[in-house]
Amino acid sequence: MILNKYHCFYNNISIIFVAKYNDKKIISLKMSIQKPSIPKGTRDFNAETLAKRYFIFDTIRKVFVKYGFQPIETPTMENLSTLTGKYGEEGDRLLFKVLNSGDFLRGATQLADYKKLTAEISEKGLRYDLTVPFARYVVMHQNEIAFPFKRYQIQPVWRGDNPQHGRYREFYQCDADIIGTDSLVCEAELIQIYDEVFATLGIPITIKINNRKILQGLAEVLQAPDKLIDITIAIDKLDKIGLEGVQKELAEKGIDENSFEKIKQFISLKTNELDSFFENNEIGKKGVGEILQVFELLKNIALKNDIEIDYSLARGLNYYTGCILEVKAKDVKMGSIGGGGRYDDLTGVFGMKGMSGVGISFGADRIYDVMEELGLFPDLSGNKTKVLIVAFDKENILYAMPVLRKLRDANINAEIYPEPAKMKKQMEYAGKRNIPYVLLIGSDEMQSGFLSLKNMFTGEQEKLSIEQIVEKIKM
Repeated sequence: MILNKYHCFYNNISIIFVAKYNDKKIISLKMSIQKPSIPKGTRDFNAETLAKRYFIFDTIRKVFVKYGFQPIETPTMENLSTLTGKYGEEGDRLLFKVLNSGDFLRGATQLADYKKLTAEISEKGLRYDLTVPFARYVVMHQNEIAFPFKRYQIQPVWRGDNPQHGRYREFYQCDADIIGTDSLVCEAELIQIYDEVFATLGIPITIKINNRKILQGLAEVLQAPDKLIDITIAIDKLDKIGLEGVQKELAEKGIDENSFEKIKQFISLKTNELDSFFENNEIGKKGVGEILQVFELLKNIALKNDIEIDYSLARGLNYYTGCILEVKAKDVKMGSIGGGGRYDDLTGVFGMKGMSGVGISFGADRIYDVMEELGLFPDLSGNKTKVLIVAFDKENILYAMPVLRKLRDANINAEIYPEPAKMKKQMEYAGKRNIPYVLLIGSDEMQSGFLSLKNMFTGEQEKLSIEQIVEKIKM
């Protein structure tokens, strides 16, 4: 008699088989099978999904190159000293730390403070964005760079955020930055990049613009310059938590009701009303002037998308100092699908003072979700295999190899089933792969030189020369 016992554990299945004969155990076999899984907030991508993602990346890359940007890449990991203190308290909390190799607990087991313990056992972290690593890159390679330096970078980043629709822990950013000049021509260029990319992708958007100097001026008008970060973080959440939520969050940071009333007034002001609001505040006036100059630079350019001033736009990252941008997709419920801004001295923390820069980022994963929801992806079947060669024995395969090469030399995506197998098996493979044509090669085809081409969608089959086959498939 055979007895089967199953013991299940988290991510593992333990299976015990016991065989008995006349109540005596004669066989005992234990086997553990690990349940496959991936970390929360990450994803696998199949071929169809990747074809769509590459379409997005290629579209963005082509526009970057058109505007004179050069590619760079930086490591997946950076030293924690490079990353910490650049994104604010929340950003530091969301950093993924990497444990040191070897005995990382040696000398650290007595530390009760988790921050001190982290510093002892982890010296590296996964990059949180591409901008801070870019600043580090500029300082390290400054003697190789011609300034102003225009770079683009398309790589993944990691954040220990709470995964939800449109928000992942591993995701791609597509960044373009200009560093080494404080000219507002750069902001005008980056706005045009946003406009052109999203027009090409077919996503209707609104580009929102504000200036951190205006927000700094607001904090000074409220006589709370030390609360600038608290004010910007709270205002940046206006779309998510509403005015009541903003008021509650600011109250917890010591902003009284009178100050909040001024914030409400500020958010509702039109541009021509800001002069009186910032009557005695120079930094606020300067911020307004910079926005107006950007609009002046764009006034004779026919943008395909809307651009509007939004004084509630704050962008949560601490390093922004000037114009800030954010892109919202119309017709879908989704957070921002792009954002960026001016940073005056990000390289300063690495020892290179006075190097102003400005940059934007495309949220590729959110862009993908928007395009899926709106049905905007084009037919990408041209990237797939067009022809599968079906051969039945080794002689057929030998004959098929130069035929396969001729197809590929004609820029036709083609492959051969790699081993002799029954026709049914090979045809099922072609069906599962949605391959439109099958080329059958048997002894008759080898003798005549005319190959059997079958259309997998219509069922039509005809015998043609390789030249005729190439011409037919390329039509």
